[in-house]
Amino acid sequence: MLPDHDFPARLAAAEDWLDLAIGAQQEGDWILDDTERRVLADLVAATNPLHGGNLPPHTGESLYVRIGRITNWAGALRLAARAGGWELSPVTGRDPAALARPAGMADLLSGIYALAEQGEQWQELLLTTVRGLSRGQSLAEEIRARHPRLEKELAAAEAFFTGPGSLEDLPLFLY
Repeated sequence: MLPDHDFPARLAAAEDWLDLAIGAQQEGDWILDDTERRVLADLVAATNPLHGGNLPPHTGESLYVRIGRITNWAGALRLAARAGGWELSPVTGRDPAALARPAGMADLLSGIYALAEQGEQWQELLLTTVRGLSRGQSLAEEIRARHPRLEKELAAAEAFFTGPGSLEDLPLFLY
């Protein structure tokens, strides 16, 4: 499996759509209802990164754990969308300013999903690499050979999902 080479576009989309949704909520264009508030609270609880307060990048931890944190967001976002009846849509490459309506929960979840889905691709790369390792081969070296930018991209994704001003603070952004 070849890595997704569109990480910068995914990260930009996640940031742009998150900013749009937060702005719509803070400006009063989107008023969260009780269901949306409960879904967001459950989403944050389900994706607790358990990083012990350490700031990203979490380089002292295994790739399994680091990628797993991001992959967990993808599954939790799909569940959140199903629970509220919202549909996740592709947002990478789409300008959120072109929306003809105020942003809402589907837009927020779709924006975050743009980057969370990347975690699933990284996880598949990791598992495929592990399965193909020969005795004595280094996983880290083989991953670097297959995807030289992974460490840098993973650190950027971790900063989006964990740490100050990240999705860990989502309840603070949406009141």
